[in-house]
Amino acid sequence: MTESPRLTFNDGNSIPQLGYGVWQVENDTAEKVVGLALEAGYRHIDTAKIYGNEEGTGKAIAASGVAREDVFLTTKVWNSDQGFETAKAAAEASLERLGTDYVDLLLIHWAKPSQGLYLDTWKALIELQKEGKARSIGVSNFPEEQLREIVEATGVVPAIHQIELHPYFAQEALREVHQELGIVTQAWSPLGNGSDLLTNPVLVEIAKKHNASVAQVVIAWHLAIGNVAIPKSVTPERIVENYAALELTLDAEDIEAINGLSSADGRIGADPATITF
Repeated sequence: MTESPRLTFNDGNSIPQLGYGVWQVENDTAEKVVGLALEAGYRHIDTAKIYGNEEGTGKAIAASGVAREDVFLTTKVWNSDQGFETAKAAAEASLERLGTDYVDLLLIHWAKPSQGLYLDTWKALIELQKEGKARSIGVSNFPEEQLREIVEATGVVPAIHQIELHPYFAQEALREVHQELGIVTQAWSPLGNGSDLLTNPVLVEIAKKHNASVAQVVIAWHLAIGNVAIPKSVTPERIVENYAALELTLDAEDIEAINGLSSADGRIGADPATITF
């Protein structure tokens, strides 16, 4: 079984570069598909309180036969739980639902600048890391301004920043900021969920060239440019197929062609600078 390469964080820990995400997966379904993902070889599972499936995810890990220390588990603090004490309590509740004493990675799910609590929340995550309840800490959906602010205010650089990132919206500028600060880039919606990415003619041709699926080509692109990717599928065959992207190597011409698909208006999800939810 092919093992995912790992990327090393600025805190010395490391993360499998290819993971399995469970956004929009019902709790009961999560228990089944996370088990299938672990069976297929994934050792990195990404969930969040707001997904409502932490309990199912935790049960799947416990029942998998894979040792807890061999599974890299991520969860996130939701917007309504931001603030120092509330974030700490929310993280404790997540651990209880997951049935574990720690997570490998704890993220702030969105900066939500209008709420003004992201710095206090970051301080809570720093405390949780010191307490051993989160091995590594990071953020998700932070504009550059807020990202730099929490680093300057605390001196603690997030290990990772999870952002919308796919070939239509490659986030080159923010990835450069990550490189400057020593932050790993993680892509959510890596397959461009809600777009026509998987039928894009450029990607279809590259897939034919390699006798691969378009999804495999996109995942291989993420890995080639240094992203952590967490594709989601509840279809057993696609769970296996996506993991097999680890065996696909794109050439420089392929990567250049895929890079050319990105545009400034390629965002599919919400803008982290202006969200209100």
